[in-house]
Amino acid sequence: MCGRFVFFELNDFIKQLHQYELPFVEEQEIDFSANYNIAPDTDIVALLGDQSKYTLTLAHWGVIPHWAKAMPKVRPINARAETLAIKPYFRHMLHRTHCIIPASGFYEWKQTAQSKKQPYYIHRADGKPMAFAGLWDIWKADASAAPLVSCTIITTNANSEMKFVHDRMPVILEPEHWKEWLDAGKPEAGELLLPSKDGALALYPVSTKVNNPKNSQHDCIYPFNESNETGELFRNT
Repeated sequence: MCGRFVFFELNDFIKQLHQYELPFVEEQEIDFSANYNIAPDTDIVALLGDQSKYTLTLAHWGVIPHWAKAMPKVRPINARAETLAIKPYFRHMLHRTHCIIPASGFYEWKQTAQSKKQPYYIHRADGKPMAFAGLWDIWKADASAAPLVSCTIITTNANSEMKFVHDRMPVILEPEHWKEWLDAGKPEAGELLLPSKDGALALYPVSTKVNNPKNSQHDCIYPFNESNETGELFRNT
């Protein structure tokens, strides 16, 4: 699964959108600030695809289907790629509303021999921003209510790097496939929901301070230092 992630590279992501000829509009002025420990039920940056129109906006992380009569108690933050076509919660979005969720990296927790869980920070080996494949929808509490855009991150089986930590991982799209994924009506878009290629990711342990989403500063991604349960930056010597 993907339950926490990091994003601090909005400008770099926008540069990539221009590089790969993905013209977009901003539905609203995005009040963006770097967050090193993004938790569910947070408003996150998302690039929405809608019939070749791309909108960069904020979306609630935890999808709410448009047909829900009331705010559901369960708002899925993840959707398994293998069951998108059969799960009623997601299948109406599968060929209609795809999105890309930019990230700098994400966290996953590995079970240790001491019955504890050690958090790891996972990022692209080339240092570029990630782009998670996602689904989105718009929900309104009633006819007079403001529309609420929400989204979920699609997960798949882990690649070789991730298997060390967890058996699942988010679908991370390569930039040359971003446009293909956003065009939800094309059946071949589903063929992109695969694990990252081996060697594409790098990971290292970080402090357990990331267990608390209130801790969201830059030091969350510092490599773990066993001597004092904190992280510190690697320095060249």
